[in-house]
Amino acid sequence: MLFEDSRLTVGVVLPMQAQQRQDIDFGLQLELARRADELGFAAIWVRDVPLNSPAYPDPAGHSDPWVLLGALAASTRSITLATGAIVLPLRHPLHVAKAALSMDMLSSGRFVLGLGSGDRPSEFSAFDRNVDDRRELFRANWAALEDALDDRVGNQTDENQFEIRPRSGRRIPLVAVGSSSQSLEWIARNAGAWMTYHRPFAAQKDRIALWHGAVQRTTDEFRGMGQAMALELVDTSADRLEDINLGYRAGPNGLLAALVALRELGVHHVAFNLTADSRKALSDLETIARKVLPRLEQAGPVAAISKA
Repeated sequence: MLFEDSRLTVGVVLPMQAQQRQDIDFGLQLELARRADELGFAAIWVRDVPLNSPAYPDPAGHSDPWVLLGALAASTRSITLATGAIVLPLRHPLHVAKAALSMDMLSSGRFVLGLGSGDRPSEFSAFDRNVDDRRELFRANWAALEDALDDRVGNQTDENQFEIRPRSGRRIPLVAVGSSSQSLEWIARNAGAWMTYHRPFAAQKDRIALWHGAVQRTTDEFRGMGQAMALELVDTSADRLEDINLGYRAGPNGLLAALVALRELGVHHVAFNLTADSRKALSDLETIARKVLPRLEQAGPVAAISKA
């Protein structure tokens, strides 16, 4: 299970390659994904970058997420496959529902649907959308998507009855990625989990507390908390831990300490963004699996976040 009370699982974000202006290497990403699956990582997150731009901070030529996810479903066996995140205001919810249901069947129920609002004005303009409308677009498309996933396709008539297939009978988990211009209470009511971005520890501690407070005020059901984390893994000092943009430069011991601290604050999943060349990315996966993941499990569960 990707999000579980009192536990912390670890995943990775694709693509795992150096941040430079080049298209992703499909063969390399599939190889890295297969290895992450074999090593026991919990999830692979695939990003949705509809249009590349020199102004975008990640210049890699990302693939269509659904194409890559299909290849991942055929190349892996047990790891969860997740979107991080489909830009919902720029995609029709019926298309998203069709793709999500197909992915869930293709992956034998290993799919998690992460949804975000996007925030690049020029990209919205290219899709004939106004970035200032993203809050309302996100809410409307989320509602229509939920209906479609529950086999309630809008605008039905007696003459035209539609359904979206294939259907596994499983309810696909929906995760809000980023704030999507919504309140935390809205996210807690509508999503099974919230994925946010890494910030320095003191700031992140406050955000995590705000999330759990919103959950307690909103629902009696469990809601997951996750974060993406840029990671530069180093072996020069096992205890090293220092801030970088959206993450850490860390040795194995320092990384373990950071993960344990986040788990104690109520984080349930961390997805590493390894921006390294192919040999380094593979080495990083091996090091994390050998020196961090077993010790994270051995540290034992923390007390569940209690209701106020």
